[in-house]
Formats: sequence, C-alpha cells, structure tokens
Amino acid sequence: MSDETTERTADEEATDGRRTDEERADDRDAVRRNTPGRGVTPDAEPIEASAPEEFGLVQAWWGDGKGKTTAALGMGARAVGHGHRVHMLQFMKGGADSVEAVRGEYNAIRSLPGFSFENTGHYGWHGMADGSAEDDHERDARAGFERARDLVDAAAEADLDDPIPLDADPDAGVHMLILDEVLYAADRGLIEPDEVLDLIDRKPDGLELVLTGSHERPAYLADVADLITRVGKEKHPIDAGQRARKGTEY
Repeated sequence: MSDETTERTADEEATDGRRTDEERADDRDAVRRNTPGRGVTPDAEPIEASAPEEFGLVQAWWGDGKGKTTAALGMGARAVGHGHRVHMLQFMKGGADSVEAVRGEYNAIRSLPGFSFENTGHYGWHGMADGSAEDDHERDARAGFERARDLVDAAAEADLDDPIPLDADPDAGVHMLILDEVLYAADRGLIEPDEVLDLIDRKPDGLELVLTGSHERPAYLADVADLITRVGKEKHPIDAGQRARKGTEY
C-alpha cells in the first residue's frame, strides 16, 4: 500500500470520526429507505392473479448435489406469490420404499393459489435394479414428455401477457413450467436431448421454462439455456447411509 493511499485512508477515518451521531443516524435511515421493505418486514399481501413483466427465460439446474428440485420449487413459490400461474410436471419422481406417496411439497403446493403439479413417475429408479421394470420407466418418461409438449403448446396458445386465473387448468396456459427431472430422463436415454431442444424451440416467448435433473452436464443446452446452474456435492448424508428424511427430502 502506498503512502498516499495510507494518508487518504487516515484522512477518511479522521473525517468519519468527526461526524456526529446525528449524521451517522441519517446514513442508517437512508440505508433503510433504500432497502426492500424500507428496513421493516412487510406485511404479506393477498395473492391475486397477475401477469409477469419479464418471464421467458430457460433455466437448467443439474449436478450431483442436493437442491435442484428444491430450488425450482422455491422459484415456483416466489412466482405464485406475485400472482403468476405455475405448474410443475415431474419425471421419474418415484423414490424408494422409504419415501411416502404424498410428499411435503405436494401438500404445500395445494395450499398455494396458482401452483399445480402432476407426477408421471412411479416406485423405483431407472437403472437401479430395485425391482421396478425398466419398460415402465421408459413408458412413463415418454408419456411425461408428451404431456410436457402439450403444456408448452397450451402456453403458446394462451395470452401470457395477461393474468391467468389462479385456479385455471394448466391446459389453459401457465407463466412458469417446471419440468422436474427431465434432464435425468434425457441423460438416461428415456427421451432424446434433441427432443428437449425441440421443446425449448417451440416455447412461447413469455413462458419461463425450468428444467432440472441429471448428474451429467447437459452440454446440449449450452447455447439455448439462459441460466445453467451446477449444484455440486461436497458432502451428502446418503454416502454415510442416511436414507431420505421426511420434511427435508420428501
């Protein structure tokens, strides 16, 4: 550090020391005024249907860490909090015998106006030799993708610049479509990456499309996704034998 820099720092500290308590209080008030909520926790407002101003991006969440679906659910909750219509379609979300059929997120989604979901998976995981039939996984993944295409096409026919009734059927259009675990389905060859690209290509401009899943990098999305996030594992309790826990994993 140069002598000049040292002198400037000393001068600034001296100036700050001469500032009055009233001036410092004014600064704190200014910070509060420019903080969302102005430093005060805001009251929750009733959720009313509204159209988003800047939706339309493609997001992808992949990696070997925990939190991909959780992040997508969090965005969905935030969107419906502003009155936007959100739907989540889950691929391959079967789970093991330690996971109950009704999960916490399903109960939570049902209590949020404007949020809906459907699941095309079943017991077991593809390629895990857990007693579930591979043909069933492939059939369900294909059915899930066809359903995703229908939902994207329905959004294309809707006016996404207008509010969508919070209780509207997802076939009437949604502002945000979450395709949970679709990248796993593509990674495992249950659907083709080119089909995912085609789905993105046919997406209307105002639809926010969120894709999750896969421990393998979805390189085919590099030029078409606006946001790609890798969720990396440093340590996971499953490696120590911890099974899925109610309230955290399901």
